[in-house]
Amino acid sequence: MADFNSVDIVKKLTSSGIPKDFPKLVEHCLKNIVFLWNGSFYEQTDGAAMGSPLSPVMANLFMEDFEAKAIETYQKKPKLWLRYVNDTFVVWPHGAEELDKSLCHLNQQHPRIQFTMEKEEDGKLAFLDVLVKRKGDGRLGHAVYRKPTHTDRYLMAISHHHPAQKASVVSSLFHRAFTIADAESLDAEKK
Repeated sequence: MADFNSVDIVKKLTSSGIPKDFPKLVEHCLKNIVFLWNGSFYEQTDGAAMGSPLSPVMANLFMEDFEAKAIETYQKKPKLWLRYVNDTFVVWPHGAEELDKSLCHLNQQHPRIQFTMEKEEDGKLAFLDVLVKRKGDGRLGHAVYRKPTHTDRYLMAISHHHPAQKASVVSSLFHRAFTIADAESLDAEKK
């Protein structure tokens, strides 16, 4: 199992122009977390505080270091590895059995970081709100993805919301369509 310490990760960055005392400030912020709940004070002993502006930055630095070490220490490499917060999209050219082994390797790196995996089905795989589709020529297409529980319900036209809020729903959906859908999927998404 690899060693992952957030403060040590920040210390590595001091060579890139970050002030030398910055890691100590980060450590202070991470180790001195006291909160009030239900009339009692508690000290958080592990991790970063929910809602702290430092938490997403540290989580991202941690995951960057985590994935670099995990990929580097496995004999087979992905063709593509993309991550957004805690979701990854991986193109794996080494077969299903080797993919399962690589998942086991990832999950042995840190006791609190455990990956799950969804595999491509019928040439399709959802990643965030994008449905990635394998085309016959090997290229990847993309469309807007909605979870099976999605209801397609937004604001009712007769609701008492401000007209600008109603218009923004339509505007947002069109922006999403033009941003995510490829040429083959755009017309269906606009409808």
